[in-house]
Formats: sequence, C-alpha cells, structure tokens
Amino acid sequence: MSTLQDLAERIDRLVLRHEELKRSHALLEEQLGIVGAERDSLRSRLAAARARIDALLARLPAEDKEAGKRA
Repeated sequence: MSTLQDLAERIDRLVLRHEELKRSHALLEEQLGIVGAERDSLRSRLAAARARIDALLARLPAEDKEAGKRA
C-alpha cells in the first residue's frame, strides 16, 4: 500500500511542477512578445536615423563628399 501512496505523492508533485512550468512558459512568451516589439521599434528608429543621415550626406557639397571619402 505504501508504494501506491508514494506513487500518488509523486503524481501530485508532477502535476504541481507541470503547473509551475506552464506559468513560467506563459511569462516567458509574454516577455518574448515585449522584447520582439522593442526590437521592431528599435529597427524602425534605426532605419529612420539612417534615412536622416543619408539625407544630410546628400545635402553636402560635392567637395566635402570627396574629402570624406579620402579620410
């Protein structure tokens, strides 16, 4: 009878551990979503900054552009 009781206790512990892992998994998925959104935002900001820099470089006089290439 003790082996049946031991088995029941182990199953209870496994069920509890499973629930803990499900909660952890849900939290990790939420964090992944947040980090993914932050990454997308940073990529967008980077693209906008590159576009502004390209626009500024295009406005430079031709002689300044040549000096920049030599440096």
